[in-house]
Amino acid sequence: MILVVDFGSQTAHLINRRINEMGVSAKLVLPENALKEIKQNPVKGIIFSGGPASVYAANSPAVDKDVFGLNIPILGICYGQQLICHLLGGTVIPGAKKEFGPAQLKITGRSPLFDKLPDSFQVWMSHGDKVDKAPPGFVKLAETENIVNAALANKQKKIYCIMFHPEVIHTQFGQQVLTNFLAICKVPTKPMVINKQNVDNLIKDIKDSVQENKVICALSGGVDSTVAAVLTHQAIGGNLTCIYIDSGLMREEETSRLRETFRRHYKMNIKQVNAQGLFLQRLKGVVDPEKKRKIIGKTFIDVLEEEAKALGAKYLVQGTIYPDVIESSGTKHSQRIKSHHNVGALPGRMKLILVEPLRTFYKDQVREIGKILGLPKEILQRQPFPGPGLAVRIVGAVTEQRLKLVRQADKIIQEELNKAKLDNRVWQAFAVYPGIKTTGVRGDGRSYGETVAIRIVEAKDAMTVRWARLPYEFLDRMAVRLANEIKQVNRVVYDITNKPPATIEWE
Repeated sequence: MILVVDFGSQTAHLINRRINEMGVSAKLVLPENALKEIKQNPVKGIIFSGGPASVYAANSPAVDKDVFGLNIPILGICYGQQLICHLLGGTVIPGAKKEFGPAQLKITGRSPLFDKLPDSFQVWMSHGDKVDKAPPGFVKLAETENIVNAALANKQKKIYCIMFHPEVIHTQFGQQVLTNFLAICKVPTKPMVINKQNVDNLIKDIKDSVQENKVICALSGGVDSTVAAVLTHQAIGGNLTCIYIDSGLMREEETSRLRETFRRHYKMNIKQVNAQGLFLQRLKGVVDPEKKRKIIGKTFIDVLEEEAKALGAKYLVQGTIYPDVIESSGTKHSQRIKSHHNVGALPGRMKLILVEPLRTFYKDQVREIGKILGLPKEILQRQPFPGPGLAVRIVGAVTEQRLKLVRQADKIIQEELNKAKLDNRVWQAFAVYPGIKTTGVRGDGRSYGETVAIRIVEAKDAMTVRWARLPYEFLDRMAVRLANEIKQVNRVVYDITNKPPATIEWE
């Protein structure tokens, strides 16, 4: 077993996943329980995750220093590196320059951790502090332009520290770094893939959980909720009713497309509920993004509970996936990034019992499950769409006029992506209404119009993303169409921010 100590990183669970993908058992534990867990389990290696705290701050999470005397290999990542150095006599200080996103790592000292790796490669950073002075017995292994001690090691004690995140896909050779650490731990690896047995187990788990009770499923038409619905339908058949709530916050023709797709492919009980008026009434004048999310989450539950009451249903199935959980502050030491409508924005007391069969999976894994279930490509390849809908793509108050503008802009972006055959290359592409008016010129006259921001990103699991490097000609076509076809728009901007430091959605 590899023990992963969770200091609150957004990607702590991702470390677990990477280890499991290599056929090795991994367990996520809190730092205060780490020593006890090590003594009770056959631990071959320990990984310290990153985290949002500073090691020199009061009440920052830490481990018992006895962990370092157990002769078990340790890998510290980001905050994990800083904590090791802080506890063992090094110095950690605020960095003069922060690093969020890509950086070039230059290896300066050979080590088993960097076996089979080139002398320089791109890594993914997310930190504000840095190790200014290494602890006694540690040697420098690598640096970046901004960080002198980007990797350190005490080879005698088999303690390794790195500032970058090998668990995210944007770090080149990240999986090899983790493989090398497992080799240091003398743990053999073998690839693991999601297969039919995994899917059969999920179906059995749902059946065992809900038994003969009536169940409703919140269906949006996206891949997550659809996979959750199909799994549940295979488990309990006619005892499931899928509820599609038209919140008025959906994209152009979303409702009709969903109805047609499910009519063609599935014989489930599906009920459509029109709640546009209710959602817009409750969102009237609300500008704070967290408040928006909580209002939307509560309104969804209010509508679902009414439907469940009429059907005599006791359970609610949701397509919650792990990134939803972690961004909604899913672990003790992590910080809330935003409240997802189906996790952090849920009301404290609910009348329904939640069933979330996909809660520990990432989007790409959910697509694999969907493939095994035989879902059509038009669902499997759909871009993610936020549960709160266009409300979080409008900065400021949600109004009918702003919704109409964003719908028009989104439709143009999707049409151009499809024409250029880029829709399957990118993770997500959409329009944002930032609420900024600027001066323009139309027909030789002055105009004072709206701005549209285009956000297009590439990713694998949404825990980290890079903005999509698309041809200028393609961007130009979108900008021209947006300004020509939407009369209120006279300026278009392209968001070139990675995650981190930004999230995918603007709100």
